[in-house]
Amino acid sequence: MLNKFKSVGLQSANKLVSTSKSKLQNIRERVAKGPDTDDYIVALDIGTEYVKALIGKVNDDGDIDVVGVGRKHQGLTDMQAGAIADIAGVVENCDEALNEAEKQAGVSVRSAIIGIAGELVKGTTTTIKVARKTSDKTIDLAEMEQIIRLVQQRAEQRAKAQLAWEMGGKEVAIRLVNSALVSIEIDGYPVTNPIGFQGKDVVIQLYTAFAPTIHIGALEKTAEELDLDLIAVAAEPFAVARAVIGDKQNQNLSAILMDVGGGTTDIAVIDNGGVQGTEMFGIGGRAYTHGVGRDLGLDFEDAENLKIAFANNQLAPQKRPSVESALNKTADVWVSGIELALGEFSRLDHLPHRMFLCGGGASLSMLLDQLESTDWYKTLPFTRRPSVNLIRPEQVIGINDTTGKIKDHTYITSMGLLRVGLDTMQLTNSDNGGIREKLDRMLSV
Repeated sequence: MLNKFKSVGLQSANKLVSTSKSKLQNIRERVAKGPDTDDYIVALDIGTEYVKALIGKVNDDGDIDVVGVGRKHQGLTDMQAGAIADIAGVVENCDEALNEAEKQAGVSVRSAIIGIAGELVKGTTTTIKVARKTSDKTIDLAEMEQIIRLVQQRAEQRAKAQLAWEMGGKEVAIRLVNSALVSIEIDGYPVTNPIGFQGKDVVIQLYTAFAPTIHIGALEKTAEELDLDLIAVAAEPFAVARAVIGDKQNQNLSAILMDVGGGTTDIAVIDNGGVQGTEMFGIGGRAYTHGVGRDLGLDFEDAENLKIAFANNQLAPQKRPSVESALNKTADVWVSGIELALGEFSRLDHLPHRMFLCGGGASLSMLLDQLESTDWYKTLPFTRRPSVNLIRPEQVIGINDTTGKIKDHTYITSMGLLRVGLDTMQLTNSDNGGIREKLDRMLSV
């Protein structure tokens, strides 16, 4: 048994050394292409099934042109429920995806944003009411900063308590990854900029997303191994929301967004242009593959091939009923997960009746069929049956594909990460010094 452990350890060590060597070689190739530039940013979507790398060039008008696209399939043991399980394996995959993207773009990029997902990422909107002692005094920036910090502290306490409950009382160290203003009211009057107003009661809604420190540390280590400057880590459902909301064009949008990945389904609820919260649960594309394998007695690879053939209508007619039956079992559990996740948004009077899906798992058409044809929604506060559609790349505001490679819903999360990266860069580089910019800078992490 001891020799077995030594063998496993030696294999892991050899893999890490091999990865480091190939990584350094590829980094030399990237650096040799030319100097880095502040006009470019790379988004790394490290999914359970694929790593996707998008290189974006920031234009003078504030939009981003995608100039490089790379993709690399992940190994079965590289990820677990949306979180990194093997840093060395993920680094190797990211490096290959980055090289493919940079060869197409013709530039070497250092500034990066990486997405984070998984069931332990907690995103919610916290509402707090502050009774001011001097209602005739105008609100200034310092007072708003105090209020925002108070809301963030309350949200962190809530996230820690929820994680501890889910993990059987074990306390988990967490860090803030995203924060965004949803709404502000002063004495019942909605305002977009509270500075200079008087009033007694300030009610603020703030979206915050927290993730376990161990998961964020793995992403930071991955960026370090890739010689990237990590400018932000973003909760992936928040990134999808930013992709669809964009700037002012969709500020009144209300919708439910779902990213169905290989290991998890990530949900974001948007109400009147504000992210009300995000929920994640551990059922994605691989759960469907495991279901087929379990019912038909197949290994993962054969089951995956059957699932893909079924999705593409290429499966032999005699095999179709058994595969469909296995997939339907998982789909029933998946829909139940959606019901539970959306049930967490009890503070909303009603849920948006528009649903948009993205991610590789959403390529299985029976998922949309389940949502469109069953009565799952009747237990939730919908005013009518929700409409269900895939998110198209052209619906992503301010992100333009110049490569011709972004053709479907599987790249929406990556595009959203570029949007969050652009938000971060604009806050960091802004010399405006305006009140709104200062408020946004308070929320940046």
